[in-house]
Amino acid sequence: MEIILIVLYLCSLIGPRWIIPALVLHGGLIAASSLRSGRIPLIGMHETLGFLAFSLGAVFLAFGWKRKRDLLTFVTVPVILLFTAGSLAFPASEGPLTPVLRTFWFELHVVLSFVAYAFFGIGAAFGALALTPAGAADEPRQYRALLAGYVLFSAAMIFGGIWAFYAWGSYWLWTPKELWTTIVWFWYSLYLHGRLVRGWSGPRVVWMGIIGFFVVLFTYAGVGLLMKSSHEF
Repeated sequence: MEIILIVLYLCSLIGPRWIIPALVLHGGLIAASSLRSGRIPLIGMHETLGFLAFSLGAVFLAFGWKRKRDLLTFVTVPVILLFTAGSLAFPASEGPLTPVLRTFWFELHVVLSFVAYAFFGIGAAFGALALTPAGAADEPRQYRALLAGYVLFSAAMIFGGIWAFYAWGSYWLWTPKELWTTIVWFWYSLYLHGRLVRGWSGPRVVWMGIIGFFVVLFTYAGVGLLMKSSHEF
């Protein structure tokens, strides 16, 4: 089924509306995994990369399904394919959640985090369009996507603090993941401050939105793979 999913995402390069059957199949695979394991499939790189690809596809659908094939498609769909194929390189997690993760706050924290990552990714894609000669209308689209991601990410941080308190008795543990998560939040806070308060516009804020997604990717994957932390992802 994963091969069929990749083929459907590839077809999205032909026309954005092909993303619809791809997301239906992808959502079905996520639901089937949830039923098998009795939990949300958001543990480890295999499951989280797949969920990130699905979230990015859903946000792409919301922003771009009425558009004709353009740079947004050629920027976003390869990233979705990369995340989907990359998830297959990691082993699937088996079994139920550990006791420390069996809480509503964990689920809210993780789901909102990855949906926010997807909005940040679409914001970076719109930033790439905004840097082209005909991309003047895409800078406001980048702003709307990043604002939505910022709101969701802020909520995810709050829920993560509540989860940490119930799990370890502290809202803050000074782990590398928490520190880099804070860097992500401050980066997009600076972006919004510059745009809304200082009146920045043009390539300066566009590049901030693009670079921010690379900070997000390092926070998500790089910190977990390169640094010792209580977070696996």
